[in-house]
Amino acid sequence: MKIFFALMLISLTAAADVEVDGYARRDGTYVQPHYRTAPDSNFNNNYSSQGNQNPYTGQQGYQTQPSTNPYGGQPLGGNPQTFGGDYR
Repeated sequence: MKIFFALMLISLTAAADVEVDGYARRDGTYVQPHYRTAPDSNFNNNYSSQGNQNPYTGQQGYQTQPSTNPYGGQPLGGNPQTFGGDYR
């Protein structure tokens, strides 16, 4: 019975993942094929988010929730022109 639940948990994890093919970057660096979480707008369900662990590599998440601009939902800091809107 424990094996059944373990297999079910693994299949549920895999269902939310996307396989990324290997590719070459502009600078010629080759990126190996890998898995990542399916894209969505939820920061907290990514392997690299703090408190999560990548089930394929065992690596702990390290990224913290980015601050957002209350006027546009964009990260704070940087060039205000990148946010759009009127900055007078």
